[in-house]
Amino acid sequence: MTDLKTNVMRILESHKIPYVAYSYVGTGAINGEEVAIALKQNPLQVFKTLVTVAKSGQHYVFMIPVNHELDLKKAATAVGEKAIDMLKMRDLLGLTGYVHGGCSPIGMKKQFKTVVDLTAKNFDTIIFSAGRIGYQVEVSPTNLEKVVPLIYYDLCVK
Repeated sequence: MTDLKTNVMRILESHKIPYVAYSYVGTGAINGEEVAIALKQNPLQVFKTLVTVAKSGQHYVFMIPVNHELDLKKAATAVGEKAIDMLKMRDLLGLTGYVHGGCSPIGMKKQFKTVVDLTAKNFDTIIFSAGRIGYQVEVSPTNLEKVVPLIYYDLCVK
């Protein structure tokens, strides 16, 4: 639990959506798998938020378990694009308002089409960035849908 309130937490509260806040500040965790270990959580239940750009110039957000890799072909198919690439790190802050490692699907500067890996439906709740490095929130996928319009799709490299 954490005393810090992020914008993501405020948005969840404004929608009266219950959440659990976590902090891994001071643990030394850098990547998603390390975050899951620091929080003593199942890495399949901890999701990373990835921002992409399609050949069309449209941006899309994908959420996948931290211990998996995004299949760019599946991602493109999920959103009806021919090809998708990861957004360059230098473009992330200006586009989303978030820094690398603190990107959340909630509270971006602009709402982008968001796709969540199908495995999220295997859990009552999923854990993802609270919009600031060192902080995560746990929310049910159903409640996440109330804040971020999303679809589910098989997104990971097998």
